Amino acid sequence: MAGALEFERAVVLEEASRPEEALELLSAIVKSTVNEGDEVALKVKEQAILRLGALLAKQGQADELGGLIKFVRPFLPSLSKAKAAKMVRTLLDVFLDMEASTGREVEICLECIEWANSEKRTFLRQALEARLIALRFESKAYVKAIQLIGSLLKELKKLDDKALLVEVQLLESRVYHSLGNVSRSRAALTSARTTANAIYCPPKLQAELDMQSGILHAEEDDFKTAFSYFYESFEGYDSIDHPKAISSLKYMLLCKIMVNSPEDVQSIVSGRLALKYAGNQTSGMKSVATASHNRSIAEFNETLVTFHQEIGEDPIIRAHLDALYDQLLEKNLCRVIEPFSRVEIAHVADVIELPLVGALFLRSDNMGSLTSSFSFSLSIS
Repeated sequence: MAGALEFERAVVLEEASRPEEALELLSAIVKSTVNEGDEVALKVKEQAILRLGALLAKQGQADELGGLIKFVRPFLPSLSKAKAAKMVRTLLDVFLDMEASTGREVEICLECIEWANSEKRTFLRQALEARLIALRFESKAYVKAIQLIGSLLKELKKLDDKALLVEVQLLESRVYHSLGNVSRSRAALTSARTTANAIYCPPKLQAELDMQSGILHAEEDDFKTAFSYFYESFEGYDSIDHPKAISSLKYMLLCKIMVNSPEDVQSIVSGRLALKYAGNQTSGMKSVATASHNRSIAEFNETLVTFHQEIGEDPIIRAHLDALYDQLLEKNLCRVIEPFSRVEIAHVADVIELPLVGALFLRSDNMGSLTSSFSFSLSIS
């Protein structure tokens, strides 16, 4: 009874924005010893553990949450198999969703998988292995991810667990895309979407499928179709206030820039849904759109320096920067030589603010595209 009163008091303190005191009370309940026959005390401790995990995540205390996951293991046999599995999955999901990069994510996940194996919790083990695959993917351990995907897919297809099967097939598509194997990536994504059509897909999973579809279409330079998928993904993430919504929005803007419609970027950013995501992420893409509209390679290079974290460190955007750079270089050269019938490369180099413009200008691909639109003479001094 005392434990129940303390738990209620901790909830009141948390709601009153006094998290430190709430953490102290919840920790005391979690550390307390309860008799296995006392169902009320067991229920209170179970609720306290889940509440404490959520509060630690809210306060950004990833190391403490990782310690909690280990600490509660001796308590798990006191619960039913379903409740114990739910507690392990919930705490691990909360811990991994923090994306705190503590360096212990893989270790803790492997320990949970080992516990599930020892307790013969097959469904829990499979769910945890799916999270491990995601961790391997994020840490770029692609070979280990592929190995685990192969064995897990065989199990899931036998058990007909379609919800988890979609997640693993989507992860397979992401891994192969990162390895540069687009055909295998597309095949895995097709399998994931086919499986998803037979079940209800939560908004987050549907948004992830749409995001991956957009990425693969962009990989094939089909930016119009990619934009449609990114828009669907953005709406899905936005509906659940997921942080990846801003990534979908950035990719939408990238598509407009790549199809030579930079003027559409401002209207998208000013839209009702996108307004709340205003910040450096969208400012960086607007700056790229402005450089594209002005056909200025100097502005483009300046943008990459100013917004390096927002643009240059995004692997999807970075993959298209080279193509965009070549497009802008050609447009910039066209803008400079448009008024002239005879051009001097040294002067063009000064105007375009690119010391190596001579070598680039005389490249056969740029030369061919320029001479097809203009008739001029070159003067090298």
